[in-house]
Amino acid sequence: MTFALATLVFLVTLWMLALVGAEMLEESGGKILAALKGRSTQPAVRTVAVRVRHAPRNQRPLRASPRLRAAA
Repeated sequence: MTFALATLVFLVTLWMLALVGAEMLEESGGKILAALKGRSTQPAVRTVAVRVRHAPRNQRPLRASPRLRAAA
């Protein structure tokens, strides 16, 4: 009886693995087929030119002399 139950558990496990494998193949089958044909399933990525600005350097505040303050 034990061997019959062990065989049944083994067969159910194989059946579940087959179902999971079939589900995975259904989801990614198109991707696999496209890869075998040498095609890409993703849209082409366009690059965009972007200017990179460097952070301004921290400068010391300029101190005005009294003569320049009077002129302002």
